Amino acid sequence: MNEYGVVIAPATVQFERLLPGPIERVWSYLIESEKRRLWLASGVIEEHVGGKVVHVWRNNELTKDDTTPPAGYEDGGKEHRMEGQVTAYDEPYLLAYTWQMCSGEGEASEVRYELTPQGDEVLLKLTHSRLPDTKAVLSVSGGWHSHLDVLEAHLNEREPSGFWKNFTRLNREYSHRIGIATPPSM
Repeated sequence: MNEYGVVIAPATVQFERLLPGPIERVWSYLIESEKRRLWLASGVIEEHVGGKVVHVWRNNELTKDDTTPPAGYEDGGKEHRMEGQVTAYDEPYLLAYTWQMCSGEGEASEVRYELTPQGDEVLLKLTHSRLPDTKAVLSVSGGWHSHLDVLEAHLNEREPSGFWKNFTRLNREYSHRIGIATPPSM
C-alpha cells in the first residue's frame, strides 16, 4: 500500500493507510475532540447527517522537536477555525463533512473518511474532493499526509516526528509527484 496520496480526479486527492485496530479505536480518533486534537484539530462533530463540524487547528502543538512553518504557511502556526456540516455518518465506518478552505471563500470542499476492518488492522481511506484549484490540491496533499503520519504514530503509541519538518519535505515531494510548482523558499 502506498502511503502517499493520489490525485484520483482533477479536484480530488485520496489516501489509504492501514492502521492498528480495532475499528472503534480508530473511529474515536476521528470523532472525539481530545483525541482528534492530537493529530488534526479539536472541536465538535455532531454525530448525524446535517450536524455541525468545528475544527480548531493548533499545528504548532502537534509535535515536539519541530521547526517553524515554511514560507507561505506562516499563519499555519496560529490557531485556525473552520466550520462545516456532516454530509455522511455511519458509525464506525463512514464520516464525511464539508470543509471550507483557508480563505473562507468559494464553495466548500468535502472530506470523507471510510474505515474497513482488515483482521487486527483498519484500512482508512481518506478522500478530499471538490478542491478549488491545483494550489489547494498540493497544500492538502502535504497537509493530510503529515496529519496522517501523526495519527499513525499515536495509534502505534510512538512519538510523532516534527509536523512542520515533515510537511515541508512532503510538500516538495508532492510538488514533483503532482507536477505543481512550490514557492522557491520551500
